[in-house]
Amino acid sequence: MRIFLDAMGGDDAPKCTVEGAVEALRMFPDLEISLAGDLPKVEPLLKECDDVRSRITLVDAPEVITNDESPVMGVRTKKKSATVIGMLQLKNHEVDGFVSAGSTGAVLAGGMFRLGRIPGIERPALAPILPTGKGIGSLLIDCGANVDCKPDYLYQFGLMGDAYMHGVMGVETPRVGLINIGVETDKGNALVKAVYPMMEKAPYHFVGNVEAREITNDAADVLVCDGFCGNLVLKFMEGVAKSLLGIIKGELMADTRSKLGALLAKPAFGRVKKAMDYSEVGGAPLLGVQGAVVKAHGSSNGHAIACAIRQCRKMIEADVNGTIARALESSLAET
Repeated sequence: MRIFLDAMGGDDAPKCTVEGAVEALRMFPDLEISLAGDLPKVEPLLKECDDVRSRITLVDAPEVITNDESPVMGVRTKKKSATVIGMLQLKNHEVDGFVSAGSTGAVLAGGMFRLGRIPGIERPALAPILPTGKGIGSLLIDCGANVDCKPDYLYQFGLMGDAYMHGVMGVETPRVGLINIGVETDKGNALVKAVYPMMEKAPYHFVGNVEAREITNDAADVLVCDGFCGNLVLKFMEGVAKSLLGIIKGELMADTRSKLGALLAKPAFGRVKKAMDYSEVGGAPLLGVQGAVVKAHGSSNGHAIACAIRQCRKMIEADVNGTIARALESSLAET
């Protein structure tokens, strides 16, 4: 299996991306990685990985699509960027998957315009796993790729989320919920009211509306919403988690008694931190495009990059895209 990795994507690239590639290669003996980036910056970082060096293919990609430029224009004009080269290699079956911690917009544009959508899927979606501290967490779909949605989009998000949670995360019968301001069927805006009866008849296990306060309470395995709401949920949860950890740390260091208690509780706090750590998940799959694509967090460290590669590997092994296509075909046949 060969995965294409954008070496220049992320806040601490290429150091962390190279570290992640090496860690993933040591995890999986059958894995090969195409490492793309500015080679004079990448090659010196490979000096101490002789044990896996033969499974790394360097790809010259000196151009970088930044967060400050138009993603669409970047994909169109920067043909020597890792995003463009990687998407084309994935489309031509030269690699099996693509991972990047770079510009989210560029990954979305590359997926749409270079790979194309799975036939019948109207809009691809980004779907991160929210660490809830209970089990494997919940898949949030969409988290920002589609800020304006139609009912059909949300219906298909449920199909894609169901396929991913079953195939990659191993959930036997994923529970699919619709994020709303109340659990009653008549609550919400026009969009969620329109899609609710469609999801009730869908070929997945729909559990109804999920209020925001229940998102972290294991209410559903797949949480469906438009990208505007999803991005708000994601960023708010990240902010709350950071603030709470800061408050707890400050209080535990406030006096001698608290410090002694913190010392005794240190193993428990370590487990809590790990359960809420996004780096253990890897990244957000871009579901609905014709290829296995994972968008890692921009602040990913080496371990998070390795987990994103592992996540992409699972997508390929589980044939998530094939499952989505078959589920959509079955759904259309029933309507």
